[in-house]
Amino acid sequence: MTGTLNGFTRLVAASSALALLAACNGPMDADLRGGFGGFSTADAALGVAASRPSPDNRGIISYPGYQVVVARRDDTVNDVAARVGADPAVLARYNGLNLGDRLNDGAVLALPSRVSEPSPATGSPGTGPIMAPSDVGFTQMAGSAIERAADKEISVATLPPSSPGQPARQVGEEPIRHRVVRGETAYTVARLYGVSVRSLSEWNGLDANFTIREGQYLLIPLVSENGTVARPPESTTAPGVGSPTPLPPSASKPLPAESPAALATAPVVPKTDSGKTIAPDLSKEQAAPSGKLGYPVQGRIIREYEKGKSDGIDLAADPGVPVKAAGSGTVAAIIQDTDNRSVIVVKHADNLLTLYSNVEGITAKKGDSVERGQQIAKIATDGTPYLHFEVRKGLDTVDPMTYLK
Repeated sequence: MTGTLNGFTRLVAASSALALLAACNGPMDADLRGGFGGFSTADAALGVAASRPSPDNRGIISYPGYQVVVARRDDTVNDVAARVGADPAVLARYNGLNLGDRLNDGAVLALPSRVSEPSPATGSPGTGPIMAPSDVGFTQMAGSAIERAADKEISVATLPPSSPGQPARQVGEEPIRHRVVRGETAYTVARLYGVSVRSLSEWNGLDANFTIREGQYLLIPLVSENGTVARPPESTTAPGVGSPTPLPPSASKPLPAESPAALATAPVVPKTDSGKTIAPDLSKEQAAPSGKLGYPVQGRIIREYEKGKSDGIDLAADPGVPVKAAGSGTVAAIIQDTDNRSVIVVKHADNLLTLYSNVEGITAKKGDSVERGQQIAKIATDGTPYLHFEVRKGLDTVDPMTYLK
């Protein structure tokens, strides 16, 4: 069931989420040690695997980063594709299968593109993807950004309930998704992530021989309290390639390398025949280097900030234009609306947040450190091309122009 945000809900949602943010001085951490539903990401001795989340009536299990579909007994790829509205040929190719292949009961197929989110209408106990506990507040906060980007009220399926009677959000960690390469077995994959082969089989509907295939996507099981969540394997040095030689103590803090830009000759300032200096044309420079934040895209402002009415600014931009981080920080959340458009939240120093919506082609993921000017996404290529950009300080939205000038 989708919920439409009104002004009061937006205020309450933003305040509650930003209160959580205001209490966080360091990078955002999705690890809630002590448990959430009996499971956590705390490092400890290997424990018992959690059960795989139940799918909706279509077989969909949805996370912010991906969706999978769970097959029924005697399903073929065609059957699964028809049930979820996917292209069967694309679905088969994406999962290393043939169209007529018969699937195990409980087998997991990765979806190459997102379908409509689970909801009570599809037999799900909650609406939207299963969210990490720390992301629920960010989803509330991002609801305002999604609305402003659409320039009208819209239904947002990914928001948690704002009043009694609405469906609860499913909360849990997003498992690692591993794609099988040639030569791997269920045993080698299980060892790679430190999980049992039996739990790997149960999560992915493997047969009695634990058979896997090249190109198959596997969900890596989460484990219970007093256990550990599987982590991506550490990269190993290829045969014949030596390990990097550590720096001696005297060189633990080497001098920074000189950049070519610093050594470049200063540009020549043109002069008139009379010898007067011509002032350079700065009309194309929208963000001065001294500004706390840089423009995420270069474009004219088509909607200005107005407290209580427009929580950010809209910048005109061509489809596919790179969207850049306005400042250095950490990607705190990536949240999707009902149109599968993403809202990116970046946390900066001094309790500052920036939000970017109407984007696609995201090149960063939650937890990544980003630098000012680094590309994090592109302007959406369908619909009206523009970027909605917000800046928040503590509990309040602020005019982005005070940081961009």
